[in-house]
Amino acid sequence: MKAILCRAYGSIDDLSYAEVADPVAAADGVVIRAEAIGANFPDGLLVQGLYQLKPGLPFIPGMEVVGTVEAAGEKVSHVRPGDRVAGLVAIGGYAEKVAVAASSTMPVPDGADAGEVTALICGYGTAHYALKQRAGLKPGETLAVTGAAGLTGLAAIQIGKAMGARVIAIASSAEKRRLCLENGADEALGYDDLKDTLKAATGGKGADVIFDVAGGAVFDACSRAVAWNGRLLVIGFASGTIPKFPVNLALVKGYSVVGVFWGDFTRREPAVFADNMRELFGWYASGTVKPVVEKTYPLERAADALNHIHGRKATGKIVLKP
Repeated sequence: MKAILCRAYGSIDDLSYAEVADPVAAADGVVIRAEAIGANFPDGLLVQGLYQLKPGLPFIPGMEVVGTVEAAGEKVSHVRPGDRVAGLVAIGGYAEKVAVAASSTMPVPDGADAGEVTALICGYGTAHYALKQRAGLKPGETLAVTGAAGLTGLAAIQIGKAMGARVIAIASSAEKRRLCLENGADEALGYDDLKDTLKAATGGKGADVIFDVAGGAVFDACSRAVAWNGRLLVIGFASGTIPKFPVNLALVKGYSVVGVFWGDFTRREPAVFADNMRELFGWYASGTVKPVVEKTYPLERAADALNHIHGRKATGKIVLKP
């Protein structure tokens, strides 16, 4: 089969499209023939050696796949060949066929768009976990979302609205802010004078929950615009800069800084993760959430897809097709 290989940590452009051996289903696993594969910001960090996980070389990046079960191990009873499923892996997703633990698969209805379903796994899964388990977002609270026109940001907007929050989107251009409003944001701000504009948008109170994917100067501004009893969610560092937080702010302003590591959550709390995915798939089926698929690339152009994401150009989900 064909797959994308990372042979050495370094530039995304060094990824290769190569022939590799077909995977074999483990006793408790399945092999999925890919219909659509999700491309994500962490995938690019992984191949550059900048992510928390550092697999042995060479490896196939990618964590999301939607397709048809081709083979199932002898201990698998609830998933059978021919079933259409979504699967979550730590690595191995950028391939025509993907080996997945059967416990990490979810049934996908025949009519569902495969690209949209990939978005529900990591992008929407991260936003959902962040807002539900980590922030405990309550109806009537104000949620501010940085990087709001990206996949995870749009997911946070839609999920925040589903949970009853007032949502303020923060994005870098008028076009991106318009997209955020189209996806349910109540208000959209730029990054200029962010601390002051966010304070003004909340009547001087500050946001109850801030969902920050950027880090750097954006995090610094957000850390000064959180409400009393607020929660500042650390999602990632898309700016490339990990901020140094003055902890006296949390003391005198009475709020919490909360880390969000969705990948570890899925492994440590699989039952809660499964409940979350059932809720997300239910929201998707009812139209409560609707992933935006911005662009689809052929699998061999995975490097182009990741460069598009890491160039901060993506507005929605980026999908690979074998």
